[in-house]
Amino acid sequence: MPLDRHAKRFLEMLAAAGQSRGRYQDAQERRQALTSLAELVDPPDTMPIGGVRDHLLAVSDGHITLRVYSPLEAPARVLPGMLFFHGGGWVAGSLDTHDGLCRRLANETGCRVIAVDYRLAPEHPFPFGLADACSALSHVAGHARDFGIDPSRLGVAGDSAGGTLAAALCRIARDSRRQGRAAPAIAFQLLLCPILDVHGEAASRRDLSEGYFLDGETLNRDLELYVPAGTDFSDPRLSPLCAEEFADLPPAFIHTGQFDPFGDEGEAYAQRLGGFGVPVHGRTHPGMIHYFYCMPRMIPYAGEAMRIIGAEIRYAVQLPPPERRGQRRIRPVLIRA
Repeated sequence: MPLDRHAKRFLEMLAAAGQSRGRYQDAQERRQALTSLAELVDPPDTMPIGGVRDHLLAVSDGHITLRVYSPLEAPARVLPGMLFFHGGGWVAGSLDTHDGLCRRLANETGCRVIAVDYRLAPEHPFPFGLADACSALSHVAGHARDFGIDPSRLGVAGDSAGGTLAAALCRIARDSRRQGRAAPAIAFQLLLCPILDVHGEAASRRDLSEGYFLDGETLNRDLELYVPAGTDFSDPRLSPLCAEEFADLPPAFIHTGQFDPFGDEGEAYAQRLGGFGVPVHGRTHPGMIHYFYCMPRMIPYAGEAMRIIGAEIRYAVQLPPPERRGQRRIRPVLIRA
């Protein structure tokens, strides 16, 4: 299928503005660019939601914020939970840049979404962000009643670089349980256009390295700021796809775009999980680019994709579909092993 016409127009706008590619100088430039983009394509605090509140969590040498989103349909009940990690190359992104996505995730999935404002590089390089993710999972699971969630239905989710954190977190929690240490049992992992091999050379990475929103130069600069010199890029905490085995990981929902540089990695990860008996469903969204799910004002299909994701997660956590008027009901896709 060709590039979606709305996505194509968006890329043409970036090119015309001189923002289609390039190596940025510092983290502030990267952060401001993503913030400005988010305000254009998906401004924060615009979608109705059942409730939003911030929770401060103490971590090593500081604090991070957990932002709790309750869906419209049942803000007061005990609900399934979803710990969410935003994208941005581990250098950029914030609670605000992904506010709209978290609101849609809460409303569509019926989960109480808890977005994690993990610390970013270069001020806090690898593995600070992952350590924050571990702290957030442990805290939320250990205080499930305070967050209004069912700890037996707590999943993790992330997009792009946040997908890396979510996938790595699943492995860390599994390994802890294998070693006899207490760790939450994660109910599912939802990965949106995840980066799963930071130094990968898959065909999609090569063929789509320029002109498709997230270019190779930007990713390389992100890695320079995020990964300390001498770090092994094949470390599964950085590149979950590089692990040797994938047994006993949580059921996975992996969503990629046809024109996403990381699409092949997502498909390969789904195959590896399935090969080890992990229930997995992978979907490649036709005509879509990286970050499309965060651009409903620019790419209307983002809304349809979110309804598909919502149906899948509701099926996984045993929630009924939301009431809809004037829209076709989406049939959930059964997870296949």
